[in-house]
Amino acid sequence: MGKIMVPDWAAASSALTRGLSRLALRALAVGGAVGIVSFFLMRALPGDAAYRIAAGRYGYDMVNSATAEAVRYELGLDQPWWQQLAHWIGDLARGQLGVSLVSGESVTQELVHQLGHTVSLSLAAWSLALVVGLTLGFTAALARQRWLDNTLIALGLALKATPTFVLALMLALLLAEHAQWLPAAGHGEAAHFVLPSITLALGLTAGLAMVTLQTVRRVLQAPWVEFARSKGLAAGPVLRRHVLRNAATPIAAYSATQLVLLVEGVVVVESFFAWPGIGHALIHALISRDIPMVQGTALCMGWLFVVLNALVDAVCWFLDPRLHDRMPV
Repeated sequence: MGKIMVPDWAAASSALTRGLSRLALRALAVGGAVGIVSFFLMRALPGDAAYRIAAGRYGYDMVNSATAEAVRYELGLDQPWWQQLAHWIGDLARGQLGVSLVSGESVTQELVHQLGHTVSLSLAAWSLALVVGLTLGFTAALARQRWLDNTLIALGLALKATPTFVLALMLALLLAEHAQWLPAAGHGEAAHFVLPSITLALGLTAGLAMVTLQTVRRVLQAPWVEFARSKGLAAGPVLRRHVLRNAATPIAAYSATQLVLLVEGVVVVESFFAWPGIGHALIHALISRDIPMVQGTALCMGWLFVVLNALVDAVCWFLDPRLHDRMPV
């Protein structure tokens, strides 16, 4: 009788622990680098930080030299830079991101509120890009029409080359100003999702459609697909068993990577459409010199990149059996 294969749970647990440890060290390194760089960049900006913070609190018309000096003394901005940085690192070690210099609220509480808006907008744009991009890519790959390929590639390159703020302006003028179908800015209703999500989704859709077209076309020309057809298999089973399974890994990896890059685009789109997300908050924090808010926002975005990259690795590990001999993290 053959031996029963028993999973080596100890080895699997050890590998998982090592993977999570690497992820934690990666997050710690990214967080420290982002926070320190943000601190020094904020100090390098021209102008008086105390005056900007006071203006953010009370308004520019109510600020004078005495007010700025009072804010400087209250917030400890007159202390040496290394003491301010050490204070922030100490708060971070205790699991705190400090307090906003403008609003006086906890940075963590503000980020949790703002991050929810950013995640909801990003997922809406990403889902729209997946539906449209995959549909266009698969349709063009299966149709095998050169004019359709050239049209899709040209449209994709045009959308990828167009800056995000230009797309936002065009959509706002067309759909909000002239047609008056949608609100140009704001949040709170489902209609407010449409313009910012379409703006973010356009560039993602273009790239995803081109990647899907090239990947599926390459798989269709693979020897194993030709062999399956030579055996007399119908087009449906060939597509499900051979084409989709082999094309899924690169398409999923690209799609997940685009979700990571989507975080970059939300800064422009949220500011343009007055969406109360983390990107919109970052712009206001930069203007008002709210150093803890800038550091906390940059730290949150850096950790978001780390987590999303880990999820990309996990998805690829799940889809590709060749990667099962190593941990996904």
